[in-house]
Formats: sequence, C-alpha cells, structure tokens
Amino acid sequence: MLLTRNVADLKKGERAVIKSFSDRDMSLKLLEMGCLPGCEVRLDAIAPFGDPICVRVGGCYCLSLRRNEAASIVVE
Repeated sequence: MLLTRNVADLKKGERAVIKSFSDRDMSLKLLEMGCLPGCEVRLDAIAPFGDPICVRVGGCYCLSLRRNEAASIVVE
C-alpha cells in the first residue's frame, strides 16, 4: 500500500519535494505563493500550539501556512 505524505506530516528540519495538490481550490492560492510541483520545501518552524507552521520554499523564502493548507500539498 502506497502512503501519500503532505507538508503537514513533515518533522521540523525535514525536506521534501512538492508532487501535487489534493485540494483544487487551495492549489491556485498555493501556486500563486510559489509552491510549484518539483520545488523543494523544508519545515522550518512550528508555532507553540502547532498551527501555523513555517515552510521554506525552494530555499528562497519562508511561507507561513495553516496546517489544513499544508495538508493539501502532497510531497514525495
């Protein structure tokens, strides 16, 4: 059985590559923010209560996302 992972599943400091999006409506917003398929992401920080999280996109900038937004980014 193949398990899909998303950005919300990453541990602090872990890297992954964006594969696709699970939410069509959210995907447009994420694409506009630079979350493109094939781009590397790294989980940099997690807020004290777990939401939001800070994701470094392409090694260039940090993006603050809610966990439900991060969960729609499928990674490999």
